[in-house]
Amino acid sequence: MFAELSREFAELFTVGALTTFVILTALETVLGFDNLLYISIESKRVAPEHQARVRRIGTMLAILLRIVLLFVVLVMIAQFQSSWFAVSIPWFTGDFNGHSLIVLAGGLFLIKTALTEIRHMLSIEDLGHGNTVAGPAKRSVGMALVWIILMNIVFSFDTVLSAVALTKNFIIMSLAILISGALMVFLTDHVARFLQKNRLYEVLGLFVLLLVGLMLTAEGAHLAHLAIFGYEIHPIEKSTFYFVLAALVVVDILQGRYQRKLDMERPPPGGH
Repeated sequence: MFAELSREFAELFTVGALTTFVILTALETVLGFDNLLYISIESKRVAPEHQARVRRIGTMLAILLRIVLLFVVLVMIAQFQSSWFAVSIPWFTGDFNGHSLIVLAGGLFLIKTALTEIRHMLSIEDLGHGNTVAGPAKRSVGMALVWIILMNIVFSFDTVLSAVALTKNFIIMSLAILISGALMVFLTDHVARFLQKNRLYEVLGLFVLLLVGLMLTAEGAHLAHLAIFGYEIHPIEKSTFYFVLAALVVVDILQGRYQRKLDMERPPPGGH
């Protein structure tokens, strides 16, 4: 055990290991942004005086879960990838394993969460509540943390599998997760404050969560080899996802600037 760790530590100072470490840290940070966005939105369901605490605890739990899942995946990766059960009926077939079930459940939950929040945001009775995100009744701190932990498992599982795919060096994986986690802790309050000051971007954030949910659902269905009426479901390419995400952000920024221009051109009340 100690000999293996010593060998991995010595590998840290090679060019290949340092390159992998930089790439993996960047990847973990990018993949962690979806998690960060969900934590920021979920924290708004608790009382205002507890929101910052929920964000901090939720982000730290995300880091801890990634380290724990790293141990679990390294030890039990074969069990997660082997078949658990299969379904075969005339119009629906699939072969489910632990990985596909976790990703599918997380994707469907994110879709439900995003659509519920969007529906409440557009409902008349939720208009004018400027301090909290529109949505269901407030949750307790404990319940909010439970939902954050459950979603952390989904997000963390994918990031850990990405780490395992890039390197087998446990020290490199752990350091990348810790550094990306530190960046998440630093950014969590900034993201929450930005969404609070720019309420229109909450719509963009919810659609990003919806896209992430669709991507996870498609990925989980692909992992389970799901076929409906003979048509197999294929995953959404990451490049396609990031292109759509970038297009959404650009359109939202341009629309905001155009709206401000129209507001400036509009004559004041009572003017001619």
